[in-house]
Amino acid sequence: MKRSLWGVLSEKAIEVLIRLCGISAIFFVFGIFFFVFREGAQFFFKGLDLTQFLTSIEWYPTSISNVRYGVLALIAGTASVTLLAMLIAVPFGLGAAIFISEFCSRRVKETLKIVIELLAAIPSVVWGFIGLTVMNPLIMKVFGQPIGLNVLNGALILALMSVPIIVSIGEDALKAVPDSYREGALALGVTRWQMVYKVLVPAAKNGLLAAVLLGVGRAVGETMAVLMATGHAIKIPTSAMDSVRTLTATIAAELGEAPVHSDHYQVLFIIGILLFMITFAVNLTADLVVRGIRGK
Repeated sequence: MKRSLWGVLSEKAIEVLIRLCGISAIFFVFGIFFFVFREGAQFFFKGLDLTQFLTSIEWYPTSISNVRYGVLALIAGTASVTLLAMLIAVPFGLGAAIFISEFCSRRVKETLKIVIELLAAIPSVVWGFIGLTVMNPLIMKVFGQPIGLNVLNGALILALMSVPIIVSIGEDALKAVPDSYREGALALGVTRWQMVYKVLVPAAKNGLLAAVLLGVGRAVGETMAVLMATGHAIKIPTSAMDSVRTLTATIAAELGEAPVHSDHYQVLFIIGILLFMITFAVNLTADLVVRGIRGK
């Protein structure tokens, strides 16, 4: 009887603890958003020219006589690095997911999964050092550029950082396809590759697209690696060899030097709100795709 009572009490205590953890997580998320919005709201509603903010490439937050807060070049820098990174990461990520799920042996699969998890565990600052010390001189030598801190460098680093996410989620999506699909396709006489791209990929398209979108969210939100690898130049890029600055790099580079509650300080929080909206839209889209709302 005592054991039974103790078991009931323990179960109730664990249930209450789990509920508190869930409520706390929701509270912290809304608390972060409230803090960011509160810091930028005053200047957003009273002093910010939203048209200039979104359409101007001039970013002179510390100028005495010609203050400009234009983030178009920062948005273009973020978009260019992210787009090129996805052009590199998606084929490698989805290809690796298909290979791990369908073609490699069990021992090789476990080894590759460990390697992928190790890649995901590397800190972003270490990736930034790789961009500075490895990719920078390599790009200078291969492409004959005076400096290798540019869109291509940042995209390569972001691609390496996004591949583990794409591989992990993509493999889960392929594993979720019922084995009867595979058995039926092979029974009809198709090859293994035909079974993959004619049966498995269409069946798992929602999960694979979600993997890509979450990789995009990872790339858009990255800070330290792109700060160190992209050259930090505020301009709209015209080629992969141009140096750029991203939204996240701007916040990281300038927030510590901006006077608290100044216009410059508040504009950086507005950039944070913009970045939050972009990443929220990407992750929400990924969630809707996983649920199968799109593509039906």
